[in-house]
Amino acid sequence: MEIRQAKIQDVDAIYSLINYYAELDRMLFRQKADIYENLQSFMVAHEQGQVVGCCSLQIIWKDLAEIKSLAVHQDYKGKGIGRELVFKAVEKAKLLGVPKVMALTLEKDFFGKIGFKLVDKEQLPMKVWSDCAKCSKQAHCDEIAFLIELN
Repeated sequence: MEIRQAKIQDVDAIYSLINYYAELDRMLFRQKADIYENLQSFMVAHEQGQVVGCCSLQIIWKDLAEIKSLAVHQDYKGKGIGRELVFKAVEKAKLLGVPKVMALTLEKDFFGKIGFKLVDKEQLPMKVWSDCAKCSKQAHCDEIAFLIELN
């Protein structure tokens, strides 16, 4: 398996992965246009000629980045692909000089096992101010927040 920067030809696969889980109410939908506009923030896990996972790192503010749109194809779950995508995103944040990385998720155990700490969303005012205010789930958000501080 190779993890690499996403390319234009990966957009359809990224879109399919994200929206498969969005239809199950496990993550938020993303429009194809949004994926194209933010393609430089995406990484993909590539195996046997196909995209089997994706992850995006979005800068929120000078001291905070967010892991978004983390998805692994059903046939490849449990093989460490999600963990490797997150580790690559954290590496990228370090290279950019961002001291903290957060994730909003429904998968509490996943992020806790790989070094992220559970935090109250209120500790992330820049995220709440920038994105949560525009989210369709704002009034009934069921996601939990995780944060890792980078050295």
